[in-house]
Amino acid sequence: MNQKIDFTNCPRVLDRAFNGANGKKIAVEYNGRPYMLKFPPSGNGKPTELSYTNSCISEHIASSIFNMLGIKAQETMLGTFTVNGKEKIVCACLDFTEDGKKFYDFCSIKNTVLDSDSNGSGTELEDILETIEKQQYVDPIVLKDHFWDMFVADALLGNFDRHNGNWGFLYDPKNKQREIAPVYDCGSCLLPQADDKVMQDVLNDEEALNLRIYRFPTSAIKLHGNKINYYDFLSDAEYEDCNQAVKRIYERINMNEIKAFIDSVPYISDLQKDFYKEYISARADLILRPAYEMAEETQDESGPIMSM
Repeated sequence: MNQKIDFTNCPRVLDRAFNGANGKKIAVEYNGRPYMLKFPPSGNGKPTELSYTNSCISEHIASSIFNMLGIKAQETMLGTFTVNGKEKIVCACLDFTEDGKKFYDFCSIKNTVLDSDSNGSGTELEDILETIEKQQYVDPIVLKDHFWDMFVADALLGNFDRHNGNWGFLYDPKNKQREIAPVYDCGSCLLPQADDKVMQDVLNDEEALNLRIYRFPTSAIKLHGNKINYYDFLSDAEYEDCNQAVKRIYERINMNEIKAFIDSVPYISDLQKDFYKEYISARADLILRPAYEMAEETQDESGPIMSM
């Protein structure tokens, strides 16, 4: 969707409020449905020349790409909202609890596993995988596939902040059904603090690009106490469930579709469009493609995977 929308005069929804440290948020009604409007965080104190970071742009592009990859994510739109005479670009996120469903983040579910020494906010990979196996809210096999699909998509998009508080589950009290919630909170993808100089460096300097592919951003998830380096972790191919997710996600990547979508995004400059297209394409080629080839090789050596 590339139409320009002004949310300034939309009715406020006062029975909804949102937490989180990354920018202001309000609830509004647009076309009869509730949306959370996310405002861009200030760039003050961050390593950027931007007055406000591009996290709203990242939120919209990354959420849309998740959906393109077959991973259900929140529906988003970009628009504007005027505050004290200043027009700001905001991201409108459809409230997926609008039909009365209740949301529980993974952190809360992690706290229900009583025979684990790890607390809900702990992001050590083995503790997360243990919770996935022991939780009783959704099928562990389905949840494990979702987790690894999300992890691989985050690797493609350079997400440095996928923690236990920004993914989870929905519960419908009317029919007592539980399901995995749409992916949301993707504002830490796609280098949201990158200003024009950084974008130009990435486009024109292979070393600057490679630094942001092979060194950072890292995942918020930890392995043996250290934040996971996406390239190293996926290349090692030590987790078979992750290898299978790499194969699923890599085969769904359609760069022509992604690039056409980015070209249609409103409010962003040609430089930004070129940057996002190059950055995603490079991460697909330099991180996911070698991981995909390694996963294929690993499967060939071990024989066909048996389904239970």
